[in-house]
Amino acid sequence: MVAVDVINFQDSDTPLHRKKQETDTYVLWSGPPWTLTEQGTIHPFRKTHKSFLGKFVQEFNLVASDRRSWKILLFGVMNVICTACLLMWCNSTNSMALTAYTYLTIFDLFSLITCLMSSWVTMKKPSQLFSFGFERFEVLAVFASTVLVQLGALFILKESVERFVEQPEVHTGRLLVGTFVALFFNLLTLLSVKNKPFVYVSEAASTSWLQEHVADLSRSLCGIVPALSSFLLPRMNPFVLINLAGAFALGITYMLIEINNYNAVDTASAVAIALMTFGTMYPMSVYSGKVLLQTTPSHVIGQLDKLLREVSTLDGVLEVRNEHFWTVGFGSLAGSVHVRIRRDANEQMVLAHVTNRLHTLVSTLTVQIFKDDWTRPSLVSGVLPAATLSASDYGGASGFLPPASSKQAEELDPLTSTPTKPSSPPPEFAFNTPGKNIQPVVLPSTHQHRPYNLGGGLGVGAGLGMGARLPSVQGYRTSFSAAPHRYGSNLLPSQTSQYRP
Repeated sequence: MVAVDVINFQDSDTPLHRKKQETDTYVLWSGPPWTLTEQGTIHPFRKTHKSFLGKFVQEFNLVASDRRSWKILLFGVMNVICTACLLMWCNSTNSMALTAYTYLTIFDLFSLITCLMSSWVTMKKPSQLFSFGFERFEVLAVFASTVLVQLGALFILKESVERFVEQPEVHTGRLLVGTFVALFFNLLTLLSVKNKPFVYVSEAASTSWLQEHVADLSRSLCGIVPALSSFLLPRMNPFVLINLAGAFALGITYMLIEINNYNAVDTASAVAIALMTFGTMYPMSVYSGKVLLQTTPSHVIGQLDKLLREVSTLDGVLEVRNEHFWTVGFGSLAGSVHVRIRRDANEQMVLAHVTNRLHTLVSTLTVQIFKDDWTRPSLVSGVLPAATLSASDYGGASGFLPPASSKQAEELDPLTSTPTKPSSPPPEFAFNTPGKNIQPVVLPSTHQHRPYNLGGGLGVGAGLGMGARLPSVQGYRTSFSAAPHRYGSNLLPSQTSQYRP
């Protein structure tokens, strides 16, 4: 709680003193106290929250600051004017085919917006919220553009089915003019503005059925005119192809209506343009959708497997596991991998080699190094209880301890419990189990039992001329299991007797 005194001096003789308390104010002040002159509630850490419109204007100014974006904005304004004119001509001609072709001009507007989005992505740097950058925004823009055009094609198909029932009259006054205007502007936009996202998607996505059919004709044509091979082979640009095919369908429509007054061909041309549009955009929607789902591209899987095999053969690498790779944006691959290395390997050296191998494909890579190291669980050792009998009380201190191994001369490795030889390399695998060369630990029993001696010091010992006493087996337990006594277990005092001569 911070108390702020507000003193107001008026013209009257009696000064007025008011004290105001604010319970929701937190002030961090490092200066002298007399410099604190703020009155009322103090919010030193308040963040200014901009509205969505304010943020949009700020980002738009950032994009407009680049001169390369002015060309895109100019084509965008021209596209809006051209689309408005074409929609008015569609209404005046009552042509469904021209409406379907106008949707390609609207798609050009979406492609220009995607191009602006790509320019904005290159200007933005990764933030704490978007650690991989803003490349997925252009992927989302491509996916939205292609899906919206496909929805427009479905709308054209629905309207065409209704027109087949009752075919209206089509006016051809501005039909041919609108076709040439739309074709000219679409080709001008496609060839003048370099749209990197759509160029990449058109090359990486699978071919459409229209491209496959045109490719067969292109091979035959290039056999006659080889100069066209650079333009038609291996496959034609899908956007240029759909515009040329739509203009060709509208040209046939205009001639048939003018010659035979066959209005139904307009609806048939609209269906054809809608099907070609849907078939062209569908592979691009599938490809961009897979990128949004963070899948690994099929054409990169073989190369990644080859690189992972090369990484597994590097010096010091024992295992490569938990590898995961996904696409962040168009042509941008991210991934993470866990690498297990030997204990004597240099972590930084292995990390540098792994990153160098995978960086050719994976631009954003996270490598986690696991060293093949482990710690043996410590055996509990301490002072025995006072009432516990020691091993010497059972007959012999060292006569019944396990014999020492014949390889005691060899030095034991404390981490692997295996003999260390100067000529052999350290073992690469270690398991969390005691080795065979560790001496078993013998702990006395927690119960007090009377030692079971044969002859009480005389008996057999005197008869054989030996003074050593045999310890009872029941007085020992291993440190790993509490096995029951085999001899003399839980015997009553009446069942035990001593041999007397």
